[in-house]
Amino acid sequence: MKLFGRRPRLPVALRPELASDERVLAWAAIGDDAALVVTNVGLWLPGNGRLGWHEIHKAAWSGRELRIIPAEVAQVRDDYAVLVDAPPITFLLLEPGEVPDQVRTRVTRSVAYTSHHALPQGGVRVVGRRVSGIDGLSWAVRYDSGTPVDAEPVIELTGQLVNAAQAATAPPL
Repeated sequence: MKLFGRRPRLPVALRPELASDERVLAWAAIGDDAALVVTNVGLWLPGNGRLGWHEIHKAAWSGRELRIIPAEVAQVRDDYAVLVDAPPITFLLLEPGEVPDQVRTRVTRSVAYTSHHALPQGGVRVVGRRVSGIDGLSWAVRYDSGTPVDAEPVIELTGQLVNAAQAATAPPL
């Protein structure tokens, strides 16, 4: 039941264990005993814990289903991580409320820098993202399909591209 056009509070039984600085912004029931919960820190998935906004590569809303594609760390290099898509997770939301809009806004807001670069074979996207509770940006790359990600020239050029992006976004001294 909605009072004054507002959605009811998240039932205590569906509330995840939030961090001290975390607050619920929106939620949507998934069946009778689970909820998708949007907070300022990330998206709580039923039974799977929280994905930080910087850990979500893509989110799409069809009008009934919210599809999340998490980013998975494939490799950690000196100044950045190499990301790949994890399997998509889909949720049927019969009463989505503000969840789709909040997810889109927060995922988009987490991206502070993005640029795509053609490589001799393939390409790479360099991304700097904001991580809740951490100063500075978290740097990652996502290679285009078919790019020889382990070839030494690709690794060297990728490092140069990440370093240039970090220099371009560094606060003035």
